[in-house]
Amino acid sequence: MSFQLDNISRRGALKTMGVASGLVIASPIFASGLRAEAMGTAGELVNSAYLSIDPDGTVHIYIHRVEMGQGSRTGLPQIIADELEADWSRIVFEPAYGDTKFGDQNTDGSTSIRKFYDAYRAAGAGARQMLEQAAANHWGVAASDVEAKAHKVHNKITGQSEDFSAFVSAAAKLEAPKGDALKLKSKPNWDLIGKPVRNIYMKEFVTGSSVFGQDVMREGMLFAVAARPPVVGGKITAYDKEAAMAVSGVVDVVELPALELPAVFKPLGGVAVLATNTWAAMKGRDALNAQFEAGDNASYNSDQYEQGLWSAIDGKDITHLNRGDVTAALENAEKTLTADYYVPHQHHMTMEPPAATAEWQGDDLKMWVCCQDPQSVQQSVAPFVDKKPEDIYVEATLLGGAFGRKSKPDFAVEAAILAKHAGKPVKMVWTREDDVHHGYYHTVAAQRVTAGLTADGEVTAWKHKAAYPSIGATFNPAANSPGSFELGLGLLDLPFEMPNLRVDAGDAKAHARIGWMRSVANIQQAFAAGSFVDELAHETGKNTVDMWLDLIGSDRKINPTDDMPNLLPGEGRRSSYGNYGESLERHPVDTARLKAVLRKVADMSGYGRKMPKGWGLGISVHRSFVSYVASVVEVQVTEDGGLNIPRAWMAVDCGVAVNPDRVKAQMEGAVVFGLSHALHGEISFKGGAVEQSNFDSYPMCRIDEAPTVETAIIASDSVPGGVGEPGVPPVAPALTNAIFAATGKRIRRLPVRDQLSA
Repeated sequence: MSFQLDNISRRGALKTMGVASGLVIASPIFASGLRAEAMGTAGELVNSAYLSIDPDGTVHIYIHRVEMGQGSRTGLPQIIADELEADWSRIVFEPAYGDTKFGDQNTDGSTSIRKFYDAYRAAGAGARQMLEQAAANHWGVAASDVEAKAHKVHNKITGQSEDFSAFVSAAAKLEAPKGDALKLKSKPNWDLIGKPVRNIYMKEFVTGSSVFGQDVMREGMLFAVAARPPVVGGKITAYDKEAAMAVSGVVDVVELPALELPAVFKPLGGVAVLATNTWAAMKGRDALNAQFEAGDNASYNSDQYEQGLWSAIDGKDITHLNRGDVTAALENAEKTLTADYYVPHQHHMTMEPPAATAEWQGDDLKMWVCCQDPQSVQQSVAPFVDKKPEDIYVEATLLGGAFGRKSKPDFAVEAAILAKHAGKPVKMVWTREDDVHHGYYHTVAAQRVTAGLTADGEVTAWKHKAAYPSIGATFNPAANSPGSFELGLGLLDLPFEMPNLRVDAGDAKAHARIGWMRSVANIQQAFAAGSFVDELAHETGKNTVDMWLDLIGSDRKINPTDDMPNLLPGEGRRSSYGNYGESLERHPVDTARLKAVLRKVADMSGYGRKMPKGWGLGISVHRSFVSYVASVVEVQVTEDGGLNIPRAWMAVDCGVAVNPDRVKAQMEGAVVFGLSHALHGEISFKGGAVEQSNFDSYPMCRIDEAPTVETAIIASDSVPGGVGEPGVPPVAPALTNAIFAATGKRIRRLPVRDQLSA
């Protein structure tokens, strides 16, 4: 494995430029399909270069996605290696540095496998066919008479076999197969795709030799921490530089540029302390006694803001989806049912807080960052240090968790600024308190759902309204209501086959930096929808699974845009459906798959069985990131309000599961993540500042709270969907539905916390 802190190896760079007499494969994705191109000895790589083979047969796989526990740097090589017929022990895994030639490097949105499955297959298959053709030319037989297998090419006529190394140089001179000439392996012949493969970093994890962002060390490096405005948009007014400099080990105190909105991924401002060690920097920061003016967001108080959200729910409707006549249907319904749901701000709480190291060598800037996207680091840092993005070398270290926080590289910008000032390498260290106080938070959200029912319990209308500050406000302060890109995460694609359905938004201004967290707006929207279906089931005396099946209706493919109204004639649509960046042809909203995972998890858990007093099962199902996940949670609620969660079940249809072990791990992690936020997670504001600071005030699930998780992966021939995020959304409603089954008490606001003992 190759993971170098200085730079990509010189030998690796030569291979990348195609001058090592080896075979280099580039596999760009075109609108018309896929192709793999081999570059000659003097050729250059085009677009995304994922594969090269040395003359001695060593395979280099360039992995352009980061590793944060989800296993992308194992799953992507599995795809190439399988199609190539490579020996896993003869592969060098090369994490790619920030460069546009690798294509999109943003490890976010559960895209790594689903977006690059075809491209990585094409790279491996193209190289395999070129090696086979080179062997066929050498032996004087047809290409159909040779076959690559286990790092060798076999002559099916003579029985002769030769290692890849015998044909690499000749293959490098051939034209790569294109279009229909590219022959992918059939599923029965897969050796690695669909099989459990150990994480390529397992030895480093076990031995503690892994290099995370906080582990990077450079010769002569200084360590930095910063005192930042506690309120977004605030500015520093005073600090005691002399007191900080008097702390042993402190070498400098540097003001950071004040934040100018929009926030994007810019630093928040304040003042940084540089020292020879982290402890000295932290003590120096304490000595600063930094003072700030709060600015326009000083009036932000969570309690008052919630009242404003409910006023927005009561106020003007901004309609994004409209089928039938919901108003008339509700007026004419025999009965209506309404429920309000609330989710507070939440935070990622990664095990490793943000860290970035920057080093200037003359005019060259090199950075090592625990980031989800090295290209975003380049783009964010460049304007602050007067450089072009492509001239900044950025290497993504291993990430000790991310969940969306580390796709926002404000901390990397700070490191680059300070290193330029100091003339020495600088590691920007964020403490846990820094991360909690100065994050990009999951949005606070209020939702109201109303349904109209007939006398026999048929649901004829569903009105769903949401009010919450938009992620868009981080990029455009004028954004003051949920955007269609957020409502499209579980509301615009509600899978219900009913004649009257409407989705509305209400105004909500952001007063903090809003960012995406694992599964994004699906968190609050699946909580409301999944809870309300359970409420409808109870109201009508139905089993919740049957209620879901009745609401979903027939097996069909849904196109949400069919029910999206025009703003005004000739002015286009008010809303749009993004489908997680995928086409509806490739990844349709498929109700049959949704129902299948629901039935599977119900069967696994024995949902509907009689439970002892104080025990309950809750169920929910959700499609997100073009995958389908259903969850059942089992709870025991004691007489004094104590809560035990002994077991949970997950059923997932993510299309082809490239590495089933990783899929199961992601479902298990999603349960713990989802329960953490459902049980405990709340970021609150007073005077514009975050009130929480560490795990004592923002707890996560401990071992004694985490259930045993059983996961079923639905066998599927569909192209891969996302895995990292889709497990989270159904967990919270499954939990609160289980609590209702056990106690008869509805939990409509998160976190659960002490509501059971109230």
